Amino acid sequence: MNRISKTVVGAAALGLFLTTAATAPALAQTPTSSPDAAVDGVDAQLLEAMAADLGTDVSGAQDVLRFQADAAGTADDVAAAAGDAFAGTWLDESTRTVYAAATTDAAREAAADAGAVPVAAEHSLDDLEAIAAKLEASPALPDVIPSWWIDVEQNDLVVDVVAGGDQAAADFVATLGAPADAVRLETGAEAPETFATIQGGIAYNINNQSRCSVGFAVQGGFVTAGHCGDAGDSTTYGTFQGSSFPGNDYAWVSTPNHTPVGSVSNYSGGSVAVKGSTAAAVGATVCRSGSTTGWHCGQIQGYNSTVRYAEGSVSGLIRTNVCAEPGDSGGSLLAGNQAQGVTSGGSGDCTNGGTTYFQPVNEILQNYGLRLLTS
Repeated sequence: MNRISKTVVGAAALGLFLTTAATAPALAQTPTSSPDAAVDGVDAQLLEAMAADLGTDVSGAQDVLRFQADAAGTADDVAAAAGDAFAGTWLDESTRTVYAAATTDAAREAAADAGAVPVAAEHSLDDLEAIAAKLEASPALPDVIPSWWIDVEQNDLVVDVVAGGDQAAADFVATLGAPADAVRLETGAEAPETFATIQGGIAYNINNQSRCSVGFAVQGGFVTAGHCGDAGDSTTYGTFQGSSFPGNDYAWVSTPNHTPVGSVSNYSGGSVAVKGSTAAAVGATVCRSGSTTGWHCGQIQGYNSTVRYAEGSVSGLIRTNVCAEPGDSGGSLLAGNQAQGVTSGGSGDCTNGGTTYFQPVNEILQNYGLRLLTS
């Protein structure tokens, strides 16, 4: 059974009636800023990597970034207007469409007024997050469940299950008391692991024993993954001032004798300017810069994901289909020139593809009262 109605609603308001999300036409987006604001200063190599992933050229990649920037504003407007009925937004970059799911007619009308294609949903985002919180808090959570995330397009909580754990996972989920169509088991998952133990190319040493990649520069230092070190640990450039892992996966390092700058190395002798940290929507194209595998791109699949590493669970992560490998830990995730997060961990590799999770950068900044450096 589908957990979200793929029938697009609000035909009268839009002057059309559509049977599935796949047939929906592009909605013209009204720019909220100058046309070049979203691409100003975006590194040429990042654009080339995006273009290769999207099957387009650099100009097409720039158009996608402009769409994403405007779509972020639309998504915020929908969330505010829909209130408790809000069930999430996502993008279709090929048609330049923003979809917005909601549980009531009034909220779907508000979504249409905001410039999105409204989609009927059974469960609000708050409801799905409450189920996820109950799952995480359960003392009976079985080891066969390594991660879970909210799929806003399908309007359900996806629970990943390792091979052979189907029955144990199903039995556990039944104890949550959640609606049957609100939770979906995905079997055959690989257990995620952190990427801190393998040395990268552009990296920093921790206590002369291990290495990680710098995430983003902040006033007085840089942010990175929490599993890379504890408060007080020394690094090549300074000292860990704060670290949280597991639970979260973020940290920051002060660099009193070095000057951090608002850019990210492209691992090819150049740098990518960072202009801000506006969060991209589900479905948006993002690119990861890592010391082992360089630039790789993909799409955001979900927010507020939880994974269970060997060291413990980490919640509130960005789930993507961008590949990564050991040594990429702590590295930067960008949507154009907007900082998104630092690499936490995942599964798979950059030969066969994989799933990678990122700690949102804005949570790090807010928790430690840091200011992102831009250029």
